[in-house]
Amino acid sequence: MSGRFDAIVIGGGAAGLMCAQVAGHRGLRVLVIEHANRVGKKILMSGGGRCNFTNTGTGPANFLSANPHFCKSALARYTPLDFVDLVDRHGIAWHEKELGQLFCDESSKQIVAMLLAECTAGVVEIRTSCSIERVAHRDGGGFALRTSQGSFEADALVAASGGLSIPKMGATGFGYALARQFGHAVLPTRAGLVPLTLSGRPLEEIADLSGIALPVEASCNGVAFRNAMLLTHRGVSGPAILQISSYWRPGDSLRIDLLPGDDALQRLRTERKRRPATELRTILAELLPKRFAQRLCETSLVPLQPLRPLRQFDEPQLGAVAGLLSAWPLVASGTEGYRTAEVTLGGVDTDGLSSSTMQSRHVPGLYFIGEVVDVTGWLGGYNFQWAWASGHAAGRALLS
Repeated sequence: MSGRFDAIVIGGGAAGLMCAQVAGHRGLRVLVIEHANRVGKKILMSGGGRCNFTNTGTGPANFLSANPHFCKSALARYTPLDFVDLVDRHGIAWHEKELGQLFCDESSKQIVAMLLAECTAGVVEIRTSCSIERVAHRDGGGFALRTSQGSFEADALVAASGGLSIPKMGATGFGYALARQFGHAVLPTRAGLVPLTLSGRPLEEIADLSGIALPVEASCNGVAFRNAMLLTHRGVSGPAILQISSYWRPGDSLRIDLLPGDDALQRLRTERKRRPATELRTILAELLPKRFAQRLCETSLVPLQPLRPLRQFDEPQLGAVAGLLSAWPLVASGTEGYRTAEVTLGGVDTDGLSSSTMQSRHVPGLYFIGEVVDVTGWLGGYNFQWAWASGHAAGRALLS
């Protein structure tokens, strides 16, 4: 089987489907090739099955990239409100959970169904379980693909093949290999929005506390995120940790404020004045999850004798306790890796792409969008918005 199209989109994820439907509505004949057995797998699993499909506060500051300015154009031309309008037109009920995060009321399946309906209206052909064996750039322009389902040709080719995160969902490095094939630089990749692992004594001290969660502010390299931290049998997770993981590298200093938004020293001074006979460990058990507070007393606070009543703590000692509470040192040894990472940091170097169209500066008609590009968002719907915005930019630019 063979066929000719105006454009071929490699990847049936968020960015690929958005690009395909936008191009299809412009009257282009578009083929979407997806190697998995269905499209939109990461959409379906996101947000606990309800898809955190965008964030109302999306802006360039919410993304990591070697070029922090690259994402500005696409994000400005297709905003969260634009996607919400699309969702509303399809009658999908949604709600704001927290921090601008928007979710479907019912199911993430509705977002996939919406995108497929838009593709159908745009006469977009989708082939699943289709693996690509060869991609060639024709001498006269355009591209020729040999796949497990036949050969196809197109004037434009869009790489929307994602990154390396969650390989069980079908993630591969195909997009990076394609980029290199056509002369693009690929920046080093690593797992982002991922749980951190501990080892040795740091792990031994908290491993049996797995399941305990508490509000914190995690800080690293001048960046801080306030949200929940979850202790696990291998280390730490939770939104605050997933966020800071994108900024952390092995060896970096990582500090956890265990009383976010509170002045730890002033709180301890107040308690010393109000309840001078109360032991420090009792106060900590009221401020923190009891078992976690007890473990701090058994480990980090041993030199300060936490079984003493507060009246026996002078200012320097009280300051030392407050210092630990506001900057608990977390010694991470690594991450859970791509297996559980929500995104892939790094990717196709933006220096080789147009920020307004996502088209290659090296090969006319070649585009890179979504996660395969070196643009990575925070947790909370930002990566979906980048998928919609970059897909929309390419879809509008194809063969124009």
